[in-house]
Amino acid sequence: MEIQTENGLKKTFSYIEKADFEQAMHILGSLFEYEFECHELVFTADCCNFWMPYIKQLARMENQFERGESILATWKTFQSFLARKQYTYEPAIEAVRRGVFSCALENYAHLFDERDIVHRAEILRKAGLCYKKLGKFEDAELCLSEANKLQPGMAAAIAELADCYALCGEDRMAKVLFREAFFIAPERIDLLFLDSECINGLVKKVAEKGYTGIVLQQWIPVYGVLLGILNIKRELKVQEAVKLKQEIYALENEMKDPSSDAAALTPRLINLYFWLIDYYVMANDNTKLLNDTLLKIKILDSTIYESYIK
Repeated sequence: MEIQTENGLKKTFSYIEKADFEQAMHILGSLFEYEFECHELVFTADCCNFWMPYIKQLARMENQFERGESILATWKTFQSFLARKQYTYEPAIEAVRRGVFSCALENYAHLFDERDIVHRAEILRKAGLCYKKLGKFEDAELCLSEANKLQPGMAAAIAELADCYALCGEDRMAKVLFREAFFIAPERIDLLFLDSECINGLVKKVAEKGYTGIVLQQWIPVYGVLLGILNIKRELKVQEAVKLKQEIYALENEMKDPSSDAAALTPRLINLYFWLIDYYVMANDNTKLLNDTLLKIKILDSTIYESYIK
């Protein structure tokens, strides 16, 4: 890459980081006159061409929350776009990340005074996600913690908070929170926005077993336990244990229905059994109840049972 092209790309990235893709393309156009087949230029131009129409349509949206949501949805589409590329250029991707998440954050930040608690919690969660993507982890933790205070048990917020801790090297807290989030509602966690190796390594291993979609998400906490990744446990409160047993009872009855979604229910039930066993062990509870629960796991999936008791 020639010096002129390298300097031109740095200037291009400064505009991309402001989500000004049109001006970035203007600079790229002049650079192509010197290095038409430069891979870095071509890839950067492809990124700009991808984002320009999406950013333009934001101006037609009056609702700032919808603008933020549109940007996050487009980021997921952009991930698929990148996956199809034979060549990628990380500095360009990083500039796009900074540009689009800064733009999304700006829209969410205007709504921090929202009075509806449920909506405000969601706004703070999304703002926390944006802060995390921008590497501003303290701000991310503040937003995500506040979101979970407003709406306790937000699996997505807890997972994003866990991701922040993992990215900051606080693995123990990350594991506690990831296990909590996947216990509450695995299906509500958007894996595409999680960045830490702690969780993405686990997701990759579960995906290699052939699972996809919601079923994959339900298996993540199961294999997290089996692989020793989500291995930091906490003692359930009595009311939590009661609620856990009620959900188990409901799922066991649902599994008896031939039309039930056994593929998704099986891992969910196994994960709940894991939590129930931990409760019995920590409470020094009835050994028969513990063995009965182990037997239920064996009946559901003997391979998982064998791995669990090793």
